Amino acid sequence: VQLQASGGGLVQAGGSLRLSCVASGFTFSNYALAWYRQAPGEQRELIAGITSGDLSHYKDFVKGRFFVSRDNAKNTVYLQMNSLKPEDTAVYYCTKGHYRGSYYYRDNYWGQGTLVTVSS
Repeated sequence: VQLQASGGGLVQAGGSLRLSCVASGFTFSNYALAWYRQAPGEQRELIAGITSGDLSHYKDFVKGRFFVSRDNAKNTVYLQMNSLKPEDTAVYYCTKGHYRGSYYYRDNYWGQGTLVTVSS
């Protein structure tokens, strides 16, 4: 299994970034995909996910600003991040798993993350 996130960088507050995560080693279309982030000194937290049936879920603190999508033909999941804030600064990771209702069960694998830095 491989999950390779990319697209991070330095952006000013109010700006946008789109993260991508290319997956391999499993049947992509059968799985939910979710994005986590880890800010300096903080624990990793779930921020958004998308089911195998294209239903998206968001934590309240990103709802309306971040949008998750997937392209099964490209084995890729995306995270469009708008209206970025300095507190969005973190390393962002994509994961695979399953949803039961609105609860995400993450498989025990962490791929390489991508760093997003939002300057004020």
